[in-house]
Amino acid sequence: MELSIIIPLKNEAESIPELESWITRVVNENKLSYEIIFIDDGSTDNSWEVIQNLANANEHIAAIKFRRNFGKAAALNTGFRAAKGEYIITMDADLQDSPDEIPSLIAKIKSENLDIVSGWKQKRYDNALTKNLPSKLYNWTTSKMSGIKLHDMNCGLKIYRNEVVKNIEVAGEMHRYIPVIAKWEGFNKIGEKVVVHQARKYGTSKFGMERFVNGLLDLATIMFVGKFGKRPMHLFGTFGIFIFFIGFLILTWLTIGKFFLGFTTIANRPIFYLGILLLIVGMQLFMSGFIAELVTRNTSQKGSYAIDKKIRL
Repeated sequence: MELSIIIPLKNEAESIPELESWITRVVNENKLSYEIIFIDDGSTDNSWEVIQNLANANEHIAAIKFRRNFGKAAALNTGFRAAKGEYIITMDADLQDSPDEIPSLIAKIKSENLDIVSGWKQKRYDNALTKNLPSKLYNWTTSKMSGIKLHDMNCGLKIYRNEVVKNIEVAGEMHRYIPVIAKWEGFNKIGEKVVVHQARKYGTSKFGMERFVNGLLDLATIMFVGKFGKRPMHLFGTFGIFIFFIGFLILTWLTIGKFFLGFTTIANRPIFYLGILLLIVGMQLFMSGFIAELVTRNTSQKGSYAIDKKIRL
């Protein structure tokens, strides 16, 4: 199979039929073997019934329904596990991502031998204050911290090689940082393509201003996990030894002062308690590194989510 198209959704019953028809027309015109995988992330409208009806008419449609809302990252991660295509395209279900971009995305990832091609919505139809401005700041910060030169890190329209999605784990709200996660796993060939951004036709956006704060927190997490997730002792141990050493020097100096420099007492000096505190904190950080190493080596990284129903999977 050449292509898997993964579409996470929540309460998008109005847009799903039009999106499916649009995708089907594009892939058939380009003679692509394909599957469309809808991931219903706990919809409370009739989205699942709409998907079932579409699947009855189109054998290329597969679907998974979660028992509750787990978030976009969980939906994408589950879709990645199920995808069979040589190339995997992700897009949102709200019709703001254009299926007409599918052939050009495939052509770019093939011709330039890339691992990922991320869409770049140069002209956006979102609210400038609540989405566009925070998005620009978020993309600039992420680019500087990760070293990945993308203008639109969180664009839902992306294409991946199969081996990329099978070797990454997307949890929490880390869908914003899939290129960063992929880079830490060794998939460094990441490109970008300008794509058309459609104005929302149905419903309202599921994201608010809180995603900006959450995005910054998630960025700090992914940078830490990427650098030290598999070797936490390198972080905790280094800080622990450094802090312990400072405390040791302080107490050594006070001890020398007591016996050779004429200090009458050391127990009433604030620096004495600082030295003891640094010794304790340093030892705790060092032991935390040991414990984190044990957890890392004995914990599976594969997440699972409560699935209610499936179609052709």
